[in-house]
This record gives sequence, structure tokens and C-alpha cells, in this order.
Amino acid sequence: MSTAVDTGESQTELKRVMGPKLLLLFIVGDILGTGVYALTGKVAAEVGGAAWVPFIVAFGIAMITAFSYLELVTKYPQAAGAALYTHKAFGVHFLTFIVAFTVMCSGITSASTASRAFASNLAKGFGLDSDNTSLILVVALAFMALVALVNFRGVGESVRANIVLTLVELSGLLLVIMVGFVALFAGKTDFGRTMVFDSPSDKSAFLAVTAATSLAFFAMVGFEDSVNMAEETHDPVKNFPTMMITGISITGVIYILVALFSVAIVPVGELGQSDTPLVTVVEKAAPGVPIDTLLPFISMFAVANSALINMLMASRLLYGMARQEVLPPFLGKVHRTRQTPWAAIVFTTLLAFGLVTYVSGASDSATETLGGTTSLLLLGVFTIVNICVLVLRKDTIDRKHFVAPTVLPVLGAALCFFFVLPVTGRAGEQYKIAGILLAIGVVLWALTWFANRALRAKKTYIRDPEDLGEREGSVN
Repeated sequence: MSTAVDTGESQTELKRVMGPKLLLLFIVGDILGTGVYALTGKVAAEVGGAAWVPFIVAFGIAMITAFSYLELVTKYPQAAGAALYTHKAFGVHFLTFIVAFTVMCSGITSASTASRAFASNLAKGFGLDSDNTSLILVVALAFMALVALVNFRGVGESVRANIVLTLVELSGLLLVIMVGFVALFAGKTDFGRTMVFDSPSDKSAFLAVTAATSLAFFAMVGFEDSVNMAEETHDPVKNFPTMMITGISITGVIYILVALFSVAIVPVGELGQSDTPLVTVVEKAAPGVPIDTLLPFISMFAVANSALINMLMASRLLYGMARQEVLPPFLGKVHRTRQTPWAAIVFTTLLAFGLVTYVSGASDSATETLGGTTSLLLLGVFTIVNICVLVLRKDTIDRKHFVAPTVLPVLGAALCFFFVLPVTGRAGEQYKIAGILLAIGVVLWALTWFANRALRAKKTYIRDPEDLGEREGSVN
């Protein structure tokens, strides 16, 4: 007879509804989305036809870090993530806050990236001028406003609905791969280009690959979100390792095939200039076939789903920090009838507005800048998570759990930290945006600390990292 000691199915208020197949689809759906739809051309612009190389490197880093997450989620199968692991490892409240706020910021930058990709695909789908910067900005801002309205109205989480969204996202990528094979047999591909390295920015091969990997990594993130489903998964200790490794492998293979076919079908210069690279690939491979009119709308659906999920996460995380009194209390206000955290939604949406507007006027490639900033923030978090695994080895528990080979978290921490550094060739604009966002968090923390000390004679600290996100029954 199976017991909680055997399976890790500890007592939880959440209903365990996810078996291995649902968990696999959830992980695949979380990884798929904006990155590959929007940034394949930008990766190719950095390294030329060898665009598949950064995706392989990004896949390797994601897989190594996933092993660390697997040890932690099977050891502590609660609905929490990096902030909880950081708190258990170090017990420093400010560090826990910084990790949580960084994760929140990554959600905002990711959603902002999606808004730009959505606008570009909408313009392509309806035959509008996709080179009109003002038009793209207006559409992107309108899209973020719509996401905020949906967020405010309240979105109930449904694993089965996620399956539908995942299948739609997956269909677009499989469509590109299918068209790629058709082009291959029709003699419309030049795989010789896939072996040509070319960096138009005159970077060395090493710097060009590392810079492109920093960008390609944006396409691989999402697997870390699945740890928040631990309390709703049957036998997480058994199912998580197999399904997470399988899910990352599936998406990695898809991304590499998409990258190979993209540069084999479309000249790198043209691919790098396109804000809708996969649409360009389909147009070149199958001219006259109506597939190219369908793909922009599939792409819109995929990036819209990514934006909504990320803004939901960001607003709930901000709400949770406000409720724990480490951020100003007004950010924890909940609408009386909708029961949604309206103040946190407004604040995160305004940040997204500011980001989208700023990069539209101050960057040659807004999508690349926002996507790279998301990778920068999450690589910082992943560095800490990999270290947490090693620190928490001293915390033994009385049941079996997944244990990563020690070399992997060590290597993962070193690699993730390396890709945070400027020596990788990452654009300085990304550090500027990340710094501004984190500075906002520190200022809010300091204001809250002063108010708590001066007005309430209370300490400012995170009481329960597990409760940083949405509180059951408080918000939808």
C-alpha cells in the first residue's frame, strides 16, 4: 500500500488532478510561446546560419537547471518556487524578497515581449504596415490593456484549458516543421547555410554565440513554473523528474528543427530583419499556399497566452508581497465584487506600458531587448536556485526524493552566472532595464520598511514564502 512517505503526496488543501500526461502537457505548454515565434530571426542575426547552436546551448543550460528544480520540488512538493527555496536555504528575508521581485519582473518583461510580438503578427495577419513603429506601439499597448482587463475580470485556472492552448501553440511550430520538410523534398532548402557562422556585429565567434544564447534562452524558460503545480500533481516525486526532462527534451528538439529549417529556407539577412520570422519562413517555403495567412493568427494566440499567464503571475506575486507587508499595503487591495487584486494589476500593467513605450523609442529591436532582459532576470534567479540545491543538502528528510548529481547544480550555477555577466556580449540596455525594475522594488521595500518601523513599530519581513502568490479564496 502506497503512503505519503513513499510518494511525497503530503497533506494539501489543493486537489490533485494532474497525472503524468497532464503534467507533461502543462510543462510543454509553459515552455512554448513567444520566444521561438518572435526571436528566431534575432538569434540568426547574431550568429548567421548557425542559429541552431545557441538553441542547443540554451537547451543544455535549461536541462541542467531543471535537475536542480527537480531535487527541490520533490524534496519540498509545495506550491511555491524559487523564493521558497531561497528562504529555506539562506533565511535572509531581503534576499527572498529580491528573488520574488525578480521573478515578478521577469513576468512583466516576458509579457511585454509578447505584446510586441502580438502587434507584429496582427499587422502581418491583417496586411497592415508592420514597419510602422507608431502603429506597432499602439497595438502593443492596446493589447496589454486588454490583458489587464481580462486579468481584472478574473481568470480561473484550468489544466484542461491549458491543454487546448498548448495544442494550438504546438500546432504552429509543427506546421513550420512540416512546411520545412515539404521545402526540403521540393529542393527549396539550402542546409549549407546552417553551417555558416557570420556575426554582422564583428563579434568573435564566442561572444556572438554567447550573446545569441542569452536571447535563445528566453525560448526555453517556463519549465520552472511547473513546480507551482506540485500540490496538484499525483505522486510528484515519481512523476516530476520523468515529465520535466521529457517536456524540456520535446521542446528542445522542436526549437532546433525550427531553427535549422528557418535558416535553410530564408537567407539570414532577411530572417534577422523580420519581426514575424516563422511567418516569413512559411511564405518562402510554400508561396501561394494559404498556410502563411493562418500562422500569424496562431502566433498571436500563442504569444497572447504567454502574456496573460505572465501578467497573472506578476500581479499575484506583487499582491502576495503586499499582503505580507514587504511592499506598500495599497498594492494588496482586492476588488470587492471581482475579487481580483486590482491595485497589483494596475501597477504591473503600468510597468509593462512603460517598458513597451521605452524600448520602442530607445532600442533598435524592442522584442530582442525585452526578451533578453527576461533571460537576464531568470538566469540570475536560476543561479541562486542551483546554489540552493547544494546548501539544502544538509536538510535531510525522511523519504525518498530526486537527487541531482552534485556536478550539475555546480555547473548550472556557474553557467547561469556566466550568462548574467556582460562578458557574454549581452546588450547594455538589458542591464539598464533590469536595474531600473529591481531599483523600483528596492525603493518600495525601503518605503515599506520605514512605514512599518516609524508608524507601526513592526519588522518588515516575509512571513511565509509559500504564501507569496495568490491566497486561496482571496483572488481569482
